[in-house]
Amino acid sequence: MAVPVIVLDTKGRCNNSNLNLFMDEACLDVRSNALEPLTIWSLSAECEKDLGTPSTDGAAPMVRSELLAVRREKTRLRSLDVFRGFLWIMGVSMALSLRSQLRSSVSRWKLFKKVLYRSIILVTLGILLNSIANAKHTKSTSLANLRLPGVLQRIGLSYFIVATLETLLMKREFFFEYGPWLVLQDVLESWLQWLVILGLVATHTCLTFLLPVEGCPTGYLGPGGSYNYSSHPNCTGGAAGYIDRMVFRNEHLYQKPTCYEIYQTTLPYDPEGLLGTLTSILMVYLGVQAGRITLCYHYAYSRVVRWTSWAVVTGLLAGCLCNFSRSDGVVPVNKNLWSVSYVLATASLAFILQCILYIWVDVKRWMSCNLFRFAGKLNQAKCL
Repeated sequence: MAVPVIVLDTKGRCNNSNLNLFMDEACLDVRSNALEPLTIWSLSAECEKDLGTPSTDGAAPMVRSELLAVRREKTRLRSLDVFRGFLWIMGVSMALSLRSQLRSSVSRWKLFKKVLYRSIILVTLGILLNSIANAKHTKSTSLANLRLPGVLQRIGLSYFIVATLETLLMKREFFFEYGPWLVLQDVLESWLQWLVILGLVATHTCLTFLLPVEGCPTGYLGPGGSYNYSSHPNCTGGAAGYIDRMVFRNEHLYQKPTCYEIYQTTLPYDPEGLLGTLTSILMVYLGVQAGRITLCYHYAYSRVVRWTSWAVVTGLLAGCLCNFSRSDGVVPVNKNLWSVSYVLATASLAFILQCILYIWVDVKRWMSCNLFRFAGKLNQAKCL
């Protein structure tokens, strides 16, 4: 039964338009996406029977959330959806493909031209898809409000940077050396690449927490709008949103992000913006690291141990950054901002899945995966 309600926050402000609220017929079970305690004013006669009668002045009964046992809607960390999973597995395949071509004496210049061509294709396709979506929703083909960032654009840029790095610095052959640093052979082989990647992550962190944004506290990570009683309404996305608005301008960004519906934000924010590309590069390179382990170690036990070690290390780092919680810590897990903790957490799960599938398919051969091979060949045939 639909129950008309008015939702007030702890300070008596009306937030009924900000929340997804559901009440059952008995009005004794309330589910909400609210982060704070709620006060429910119900105008339902059915609720009056369960919760009390209105006051003498005709007002509806007031029931506080603790009496109604408000339960938050179940949410989950979307760890390996298409975007995140594709970036990681793209890195894995990149390591295998580039090493194979370098061993076949393909020149680095030729490889770079392939990388550049593929990157341009991805970015161009992304912009074309954005233009189609823009024409569909706005009924206009004008470029004045065309969204420039996007999923394919970020994939193309991340691919270009990581693939170029590996094309220039990857060794044609791996020379296995026994000694005290044996367990770190896969990292030592790519120490220069890792310096570049860590430099990009450090740049992302410094810009996120140190870049001054007018009218906003330094290091702000919130959605702006009505969040936290509208304390910072024009700070959506913090430094990430500010950089995109300066580079692309407001009209070329995503106009209705996730926070728009919940917090009634007025500023556009693009989840595929420039600053988040730096951490998506980290995600790709963690995939490259998984692929390099395959190249450097030929025994199943060695591969599984190292993938598991990387899963533990990235998972613990993510946990320490976010205080093993969803929205706390020094660097909270934030999907829209592509925070470092979010990337490390999802990469940890990717390493775990890599171990499971490797043991299941390649070691124990409990599953042949012919279905996936058939799907891949079918797509390849269509492309040809």
